[in-house]
Amino acid sequence: MKKESSMQKLFAYAGNYKYLIIASWILSAVSALIALLPFYYIWIMQEVVLAAPDYSKAQNLSGLGWWAVGFALLSMFIYICGLLCSHIAAFHVQANMRSILMRHILTLPMGFMDSEGRGKIRKIVNESTAAKETYLAHQLPDKATPVGLLLLLVVFDWKLGLLSLVPVVFAFLIMGAMTGQRMKIKMEEYQNALEEMSSEAVEYVRGIPVVKTFGQSVFSFKRFQTSIKKYEKWTIAYTKDLMWPMVGFTTLINAIFAILIGAAYWFGGANGDPEILINLLFYIIITPVLTVTLGKIMYGGENQMIVEDALKRTDGILSRNPLP
Repeated sequence: MKKESSMQKLFAYAGNYKYLIIASWILSAVSALIALLPFYYIWIMQEVVLAAPDYSKAQNLSGLGWWAVGFALLSMFIYICGLLCSHIAAFHVQANMRSILMRHILTLPMGFMDSEGRGKIRKIVNESTAAKETYLAHQLPDKATPVGLLLLLVVFDWKLGLLSLVPVVFAFLIMGAMTGQRMKIKMEEYQNALEEMSSEAVEYVRGIPVVKTFGQSVFSFKRFQTSIKKYEKWTIAYTKDLMWPMVGFTTLINAIFAILIGAAYWFGGANGDPEILINLLFYIIITPVLTVTLGKIMYGGENQMIVEDALKRTDGILSRNPLP
């Protein structure tokens, strides 16, 4: 039997609201393409540079500016519509999953809560379902942006476009080290540590009357203390493990403009070719968009791993056999 993908499982929870998810993808893709048009009109304003020093020769700047503003507002409106669709569907998925989980938990034997721990079950019901809402409502619609952006980078000046993609390639290689199979295992370990600490915290809170009555301290709850130390040790090691890859990724995606300036000097010479200068200005303006997009892709990959792990945990509860 073919294993269901994460999206197929989310579509099953969404029901008829899955069409809103699809609509959010389409609207986000259209918005991403329209959002690139203002950059085109800004590039057309090259006549300002070409007309120097007699700027009176530059015509139609006001009209081009208003076209850029109009397409920017249109892109924002379409994107907001896409977000409305994705949020409605995401909240429905979250509510539906919680309802299904709670109804199934009510059919399980009484010993299930004691064996698994109330904190662990509460975390799965609350936080795991909330992770899916974040992914569907925010990260998933943003995946349509990179396609149009990559096309735009190559169209105007393929040399500068390809050069701007060089640090992007290296950034993706580094990102692969932070979102690969190894990181999936790390994410599972992280969620396990959180579940254990959450479960022990609930048991500690339930035992507070005993602490007050007999004058005990938190150290009498060895399992709770051990879970905190375990989580602390794992989190510090995980942070140090990702520190340098994250530094490298951030440096590369923010250094694109530096490579472009060096390339423009190389291609245009010391005197500066006006055409090269115009294209350089265009790519410097659009570079921050590329940086933000790469950041969204990275965090989207991280949230996808969280969603896959959350689905695995919810499926673990739903696979338990209810009382006959």
